[in-house]
Amino acid sequence: YTTRVGAGPFPTEQDNEIGERLGTIGREVGVNTGRARRCGWFDSVMVRQACATSGVNGLALTKLDVLDGFDEIKVCVAYKLNGKEIDYYPAGLTDQAAVEPIYETMPGWKDSTQGARSWADLPAEAVKYVRRLEELVGKPCALVSTSPEREDVILMKDPFEA
Repeated sequence: YTTRVGAGPFPTEQDNEIGERLGTIGREVGVNTGRARRCGWFDSVMVRQACATSGVNGLALTKLDVLDGFDEIKVCVAYKLNGKEIDYYPAGLTDQAAVEPIYETMPGWKDSTQGARSWADLPAEAVKYVRRLEELVGKPCALVSTSPEREDVILMKDPFEA
């Protein structure tokens, strides 16, 4: 999922029970302000574009366990802007505020991922979710965390290798 602090466009924001659930389970509260962060579904369009413009080679997917128990999980795969489908995040604030996310819905999982430290410990649907994010973003996951604990990480490749 995605979070944001402060005002501004957030196409996948869930200003509803889903956003509250993500924020509560993920303990999404600003450290300095104590205000709740805005929460929404994973935005593969924005992440793909951020990777391309920033030279990112791999993803660090954190808090996979927050999605445990969802019947379905949505991922933004494109936007609709002025009646047309686009596959990029527009540069202008007006257009950014006007985009509507186009979602792909994936099945959730009931089994817990919390504390998993290997692929074998994850439910099949969680593995499919991670693999789909890699496919949509075009970058491999270097690591996946499965709890707030530092050691609860599935390391797929050394994130510091070139």
